[in-house]
Amino acid sequence: MERIRKGGSICEVSPNILLEIGDEVVLSGRREYVIGEEDWIGAEVLDPQLLDFPAEQLPVMVTRKTFAGKTISAIRREKFMHGVSIRNIKRTGIDIPILAQTVVDAGDIIEVVGTRQEVGTAARQLGYIDRPTNQTDMIFVGLGILIGGLFGALSVHIDGVPISLSTSGGALIAGLVFGWLRGKHPTFGRIPEPSQWVLSNVGLNMFIAVVGIAAGPSFVQGFRDVGFSLFLIGTAATTIPLIIGLLLAKYLFKFHPAIALGCCTGARTTTAALGAIQDAVESETPALGYTVTYAVGNTLLIIWGGSHRSADLTPERQGTDDKDARN
Repeated sequence: MERIRKGGSICEVSPNILLEIGDEVVLSGRREYVIGEEDWIGAEVLDPQLLDFPAEQLPVMVTRKTFAGKTISAIRREKFMHGVSIRNIKRTGIDIPILAQTVVDAGDIIEVVGTRQEVGTAARQLGYIDRPTNQTDMIFVGLGILIGGLFGALSVHIDGVPISLSTSGGALIAGLVFGWLRGKHPTFGRIPEPSQWVLSNVGLNMFIAVVGIAAGPSFVQGFRDVGFSLFLIGTAATTIPLIIGLLLAKYLFKFHPAIALGCCTGARTTTAALGAIQDAVESETPALGYTVTYAVGNTLLIIWGGSHRSADLTPERQGTDDKDARN
């Protein structure tokens, strides 16, 4: 109960106010509960002036260990949640159901709704108020790229062959580390979702395209040297790991089929396949299994791609190229 019109005047709610016939009250809460109250309180009325009071919606990142691992029903029973409703919950950008037995994890974004004072109190108790903004923490992003690039530029010589992560691989590793830091300490490193989409989709797709273009001539030459068996080996290397992954997910890890399919699409770094699965099940749940395997798959792709390019520049290979040039 948020406000009361009593005797024609609006007054704030207090536990000592006695309700009388003809009073108007403002109720807030979950729709299925609030709508049913008119059966015993009275009919719903329209009073714009009574409804004109400040309310706020705040996204809060759960950082307090006290509430990480608790169910929604347990959090709702907390005293500071009086008058505060949970509108939605996002985990790694995916909406999850707001059910009584839903378990909240550290790093989840909970959007709470209520009066400004009540919402502010609840948000401070749950964790960090992650207010939406269009500004990107460029110092955080630039520092990650710099450290990752310097780390990726380092190389290790094995039998005279220099092997390194390459600057792109180092930047990706730094991105994973800095992303983990952001999840643990959300007070810095804010990047709006549209910017994240551009970085993750356009950037990684351009890298994969460049790797594919660079590998094209080698594939054509290999197809000439080896023949059709190269295509068969490539088909086996593509399908067998996915089949093994699905079997492990079902019988060993006991994953839900949607999560298992999401893991396989992430391992293949195939966003289109994830979209097809989500359309088929009419849910974003497969994306929960997609995120980790996608990061691991892209990391290995960049590391092995960088190692291949470094191996092509060995002294032995360069000497051969010089000899071929002279011939």
